[in-house]
Amino acid sequence: MIVEEIMKKIVTTLSPKDTISTAIKIMDDKKIRHIPIVDAHQHVIGLISDRDIRDAKPSILDFTNQDKNLDTPVKEIMVKDVITGHPLDFVEEISAVFSQHRIGCLPIETNGKLVGIITETDLLHTFAQLTGANQPGSQLEIKVPNRAGTLAEVINVIKDHNVNIHSVLVYPDKDIQFKILALRIQTMNPTKIVENLKNEGYNVLWPNISGF
Repeated sequence: MIVEEIMKKIVTTLSPKDTISTAIKIMDDKKIRHIPIVDAHQHVIGLISDRDIRDAKPSILDFTNQDKNLDTPVKEIMVKDVITGHPLDFVEEISAVFSQHRIGCLPIETNGKLVGIITETDLLHTFAQLTGANQPGSQLEIKVPNRAGTLAEVINVIKDHNVNIHSVLVYPDKDIQFKILALRIQTMNPTKIVENLKNEGYNVLWPNISGF
């Protein structure tokens, strides 16, 4: 899946001359946590978050300069080294960027101009869809030999039960000779499938159904 499919294409922005007070009002009104700062040509030159706003707000016990602080231009508090993405980037790769740099949003640019934005919430929603976690079903975790064709063999066992598969993920095992298959299947009762897999010699880690 590419970023263009999940990014928000209507992006709320500010100019560097807009004030902190304006940013606070927009964030409150639109219930957003990040605002890209752009120039007249829609080039991203900065980014502010609700955390930046909190850090810039005067203390509620300081009555001397509240108006002055809130009238400060956002260019004084914005992050200037902004990491951006491209609409054709893969969502999986973008998620690694979020994790590596510990960021909460990613402005998306084409030819140096802002065309969209994605947030942590967008990524979480997308991965819930990709894994099938938002659909009724059951989770299977199976430890299998790390060799070609194993996934197809496991899927064939499930296919014999006429059960659809929502998603398949593959995790490394501590032992490089094995890997973990995590499958989301469209049934609330996987007991017979687990029994069949165990009879075929597979090590089913989850669900841990006794008696097989």
